[in-house]
Amino acid sequence: MDDSAPVAPPGKRGRRQAVPDPATGPVARFAHDLATLKIEAGDPSYDRMRAEFGAAASKSALSAAARGHELPSWETTWEFVRSLTPAGSDLDRVRELWRARWEAARAGATRRDAPPPPVERSARRIMAVGLVLGATVGGLLWLLVAAASAPPAPPIEGDAAAFVADVTIPDGSVVPGGEPFVKTWEIRNTGAVPWTGRHLERLPGGAGTACRTPDRVPVPPTAPGEAVRVSVTVDAPPGPATCTVHWKMVDGDGRVYFPKSRPLFFEVTVAG
Repeated sequence: MDDSAPVAPPGKRGRRQAVPDPATGPVARFAHDLATLKIEAGDPSYDRMRAEFGAAASKSALSAAARGHELPSWETTWEFVRSLTPAGSDLDRVRELWRARWEAARAGATRRDAPPPPVERSARRIMAVGLVLGATVGGLLWLLVAAASAPPAPPIEGDAAAFVADVTIPDGSVVPGGEPFVKTWEIRNTGAVPWTGRHLERLPGGAGTACRTPDRVPVPPTAPGEAVRVSVTVDAPPGPATCTVHWKMVDGDGRVYFPKSRPLFFEVTVAG
């Protein structure tokens, strides 16, 4: 398959692409992102996406993908996205981002369709202990509420994140020696779990020892489907150096949320 595709030029024709309401569920939210991508690419017709931009999927499949009634296959999704991706883009990065969004939408749709889960074993054990000890109803309820409110340890089922963009200081940038700069990433909550009390934590090692940073920076609260920007202030060394610093999302105790995912990082050359 030829991964290169021409950029859809701006220009209107016919009826404007309808955009599903992202608040109605994970599938609609995913279709909303596809429809928005199409509009931002100039809103070409599905016939043009196939004939001119090389989308190897039927017109009906492409159209259904952006309506939000059901989740498209990954193959259809990628043909939709690939055909609208500007020439010269990092297709591996684009594919990784959209695959993460698609996986999150599929997981969210599966959970919405599943029957209510059985009572958690831990709650049943708490109830049994309370009955054996003759706990009062009030005391038992307090124990159950406390158990339910405790945040689960990461990683959490249904939790997912995706890199969106380097907002400042793209990788490979040259920065002045001895001066601070602010690196900002944009990431998206592509799962079904709200983000609260999270941080980016600097990983040890690498080629970043010359650049000084905080050990942790906070991640603002982020609802599923939302994107958030996270910034870190970096003190560049006075002399020539190369800094590559990696970061992982952690909870307040330093437990990693996405241990198998690629870390965020910045890579700069410090001028002498």
